Parts: sequence; structure tokens; C-alpha cells
Amino acid sequence: MIAVSNLTRNIIIEKYGINPDKVVTVHNAVEPLENRESLKREKSIEDKIVTFLGRVTLQKGPEYFVEAAHLVLQKMKNVRFVMAGSGDMLKHIIHRVSALRMGDRFHFTGFLKGEDVFTMYSLSDVYVMPSVSEPFGISPLEAMQSNVPVIISRQSGVSEILEHAIKIDFWDIHAMADAIYGILQYDGLSSMLRSNVKEEVDNLKWENAAMKVKEVYNAVL
Repeated sequence: MIAVSNLTRNIIIEKYGINPDKVVTVHNAVEPLENRESLKREKSIEDKIVTFLGRVTLQKGPEYFVEAAHLVLQKMKNVRFVMAGSGDMLKHIIHRVSALRMGDRFHFTGFLKGEDVFTMYSLSDVYVMPSVSEPFGISPLEAMQSNVPVIISRQSGVSEILEHAIKIDFWDIHAMADAIYGILQYDGLSSMLRSNVKEEVDNLKWENAAMKVKEVYNAVL
């Protein structure tokens, strides 16, 4: 059996009782981003933009993103939060944003696909993936392709392979808020992350993952 992360591998072994010798991890990768420059857009506002992009469901942790946003907005005003996606929790999230009185600082785009996804990344100053449980999670890699600093939960498979990402526990909204605030306020931190993310993600190729899968098949044969 091939798992996309050690997180998933451990679940297969512990929850399903599979022999560990039969479960191998081969991490996912990301498609090369062509025409990268053509997807860039200039922001029409001076405010910083922090983005959540994914299904608005329990698994993805959107409510923690909202609570962290509220904490950040108590410290700085020149920032806007964007939730791009749809899902069964969307109505609940909209009501929570309204209850926290930050509707003028929090925006919902609905479901995005294709070039619109990378346009959203190009407008972002920070990308956050606060997943409660994520077998892997390719969206941070896509954000990194657009040179965007990323914050990811330790409960995601992709956290096992990324060195130049800030990692937090999904439930720790204070750590998430601190990370967002730090990237937005301190140019040195933002520049350091930006200078490393593109090079790191460009080395995560599907060809390498395919070779590892081939090695697994050869070993079995």
C-alpha cells in the first residue's frame, strides 16, 4: 500500500491494522506552473491580503482561520482576509464573521478554479491552510509557486516535507495569529520565506514521486 504521507501511513497501520512492512510513503508533488508571470495581478488596494483557499468544511479548519483573523485585526487594520471556496460550513462561517463585526475586513469569493486560483495567490501576502486532518495538501505548494509565504497545520501531510513554511497546530489560533502578524509586519521574515519557497517547491516534482512508486512496484515484483 502506498500512502501520500507518514500521517496517512500511520492511520492505515493503526486504525486498519495493516502490517507496517506493507505500507510505504510516497509524498505528493505539484504540477509546474506555466506562464507564471501572466497570472500575476496588481492589487488595487494597499491592504495586506491573507487567504484561505479550499473546501469550507470541518476537515479544512475554516473556523480557526476566522478566529485567528479576529485576533490579528485587533492589532492591525490594514489587512483583509479572504475565504475562497464553498462547502457545508459556509453559512456558519459567514454568520460568525458577522457576529465578530469584521465583515468589512473579511471577503468570500465562492469556489475558484483554474487561473482564478493562481490569480488569488498572486494577490495574497500570506496563505493559510489550518486543516484539522489533511492526508497531504497540495494548495500550499501552489501558493509557494506564486512566491507566497505559507502557514500550515502540523496535522497535514505536506508539513512533513516543507522546510520553509510556518507550522502551527490547527487549534492554536493565537499561534496562527502571531504567524500571520509576523509575516505581515516584519519584512525580514516575509522576505526570507519568499526567497526560499519558490526554490523549495520547484524541487517537488511528480517525476520524483513516480520514480519512488516504480521502486515500490519493482520491490514487490
